[in-house]
Amino acid sequence: MSQSPKRAILFDLDGTLVDSLEDMASALDRALVEHGLATPARDAVRSWVGHGARNLVARAVAPELVDTVLARFRVHYEAHPIVHTQLYAGVAPVLDALAAAGHTLAVLTNKPHELAVAICAPLLAPWPFAAIVGARAGVALKPDPAAALAIAAELAIPPERWTMVGDSEVDIEMARAAGMRAVAVSWGFRPRSELALARPALLVDEPAGLHALID
Repeated sequence: MSQSPKRAILFDLDGTLVDSLEDMASALDRALVEHGLATPARDAVRSWVGHGARNLVARAVAPELVDTVLARFRVHYEAHPIVHTQLYAGVAPVLDALAAAGHTLAVLTNKPHELAVAICAPLLAPWPFAAIVGARAGVALKPDPAAALAIAAELAIPPERWTMVGDSEVDIEMARAAGMRAVAVSWGFRPRSELALARPALLVDEPAGLHALID
């Protein structure tokens, strides 16, 4: 019988592994301009990311416009998902080290599943990610733990062996609900003070700090 991995690491995508703010904000801008609406500041968009595309658009428009603007946002974003999006500096060496140490790697994001896969395919190709999972019909978004628990079950690694790494209170809350260790990163889309209030097991300020996950 093969030995179980030392630890399994479940990563959030946007604001954790990749800086995707400009591409998401540009798609939102295009959708809003098409409807004669004002475009928000980048800092506002940064604070809205993390709860899924519908919630992002809902923060920018009146309720009766959400469906229409959301449809156009998706068109624009799916057409240009990796214009500016790239791995955060310092993430690649951490992934190298985690993979070399035999840790199972996976991604769970509230971004639509097909779009998440399309973005991860080129950007995460050098590493052996066992699962890339995004938002799918019938499955609740994070912070609901259902998707995380499904990944754990599919890969036959119990939740207590997983660490969830993310940049928002959404990820921390989900990890806690799933029985996983929560690690927060402060280089993403949420202020460090907000992350600290969510009480993760570990809060790191640069990717090199994730080397602490290797055991």
